[in-house]
Amino acid sequence: MASRWANDEADKAEDARRKKEKEEKKRQKLAKQQAEQEAAAARAAAEREQASRPAKRRRLSASPEKEGGASGVSGEAKVLRFEAGSWGPCRHINNFETLNHIEEGSYGWVSRAKEIGTSEIVALKKVKMDYVNDGFPITALREIAMLQKARHKNIVDLKEVVVGDSLDEVVLVMEFIEHDLKTLQEDMAEPFLASEVKTLLRQLVSGVDFLHQNHIMHRDLKTSNILLNNRGALKLADFGMARFIPPPNAPLTQLVVTLWYRAPELLLGTTTYSTEVDMWSVGCIFGELLLKEPLLPGKNEVDELAKIFALCGLPDEKSWPGFYRLPNAKSLRLPRDTRGPKPGPVIRTKFPLLTNKGVELLTELLSMNPEGRPTAGDMLNHAYFTESPKPKPPEMFPTFPSKAGQERRRKRSPNAPQRGDAPGMGGAEIDFSGIFAGREEEQKGAGFMLKMG
Repeated sequence: MASRWANDEADKAEDARRKKEKEEKKRQKLAKQQAEQEAAAARAAAEREQASRPAKRRRLSASPEKEGGASGVSGEAKVLRFEAGSWGPCRHINNFETLNHIEEGSYGWVSRAKEIGTSEIVALKKVKMDYVNDGFPITALREIAMLQKARHKNIVDLKEVVVGDSLDEVVLVMEFIEHDLKTLQEDMAEPFLASEVKTLLRQLVSGVDFLHQNHIMHRDLKTSNILLNNRGALKLADFGMARFIPPPNAPLTQLVVTLWYRAPELLLGTTTYSTEVDMWSVGCIFGELLLKEPLLPGKNEVDELAKIFALCGLPDEKSWPGFYRLPNAKSLRLPRDTRGPKPGPVIRTKFPLLTNKGVELLTELLSMNPEGRPTAGDMLNHAYFTESPKPKPPEMFPTFPSKAGQERRRKRSPNAPQRGDAPGMGGAEIDFSGIFAGREEEQKGAGFMLKMG
């Protein structure tokens, strides 16, 4: 029995509407699936086509059409570029104008010059070709190789190598530095202040530490090979004896380092050594900066050893194990049963104004036993550089006339007036009449007359 509230026509219409809406959703879903299948097929075909094409170079900048378009925005991409080493001809020495000669060293002549193109002042070192038949000098090859590798603020900068008209005319172009410490100290009335010594020593050891970290021995550290500019910057130079540190126990030549800065193990004929010989030279330079004169100026090898023993004491098997096994130690007549004087008190006597930390550092540097000397890195962290007085900033260093630059000292002139009462004449009458006395007796000349018309 049908309900009296039932509406058959309305229910049929609602069922038809729902059926139609369901069919429409089913049709849309089917169309969406077909579209996705077609898109997947198109992508697969594009990938196959792309794989079959030859590779193309990627465009790194926008096309000219886009650059000149309405937007006006450049699409150029920035590309990182790295300079690669290449072989090329050396420039000619005619690009430089020699200004003056500086000095002649063991391995070359050094001059001050100006680059014609840029007016930059540089130093030219002409390599000595004493043995042309033996080929290019090994010392020059070493210096060029070391300076190219050792790029540091406390090492002189090698700019380039130029040549002349002949094969034996090879010149190293380096930055020009106004002074070397040896010449500068000879012209100074007083030695460097304690704060200035610390600054110079710290820069010196910083450069030496860089060399040792890169497995390089300088082997000729001395004040004439240490340069100082007018801005207080110190730089190491003259790498003719430098070489890379060889493997342990590899034989080396003992004839290295200038005599006054040569370590005792080299004087005694050792052929196996390392960076300790540089640290002994640093100790000699340290003492020279304090005294304003060489610390151990021996006349020959025997006299140099005598000065070393007088300052540092006699070595023995306890202080220097293996000392008597060195080649030249067998010819020395030393009392083995008597202890020599301790190095500390002798150094303290020679340097009475040096602080305790300074004496401690100098004693370690001048240790007879090479194993007792500090490394350059250890020396930079020594308490001597942190105690008072502090190292002076390089910018505060005084300037000096440069002999290499042919500068001269200015003549002494009166000082500016100071504050206070103006100087008087002493209150007494001052007679200037004597200045003109005897003028009547002077020979008179003919003179001349001007006729005014």
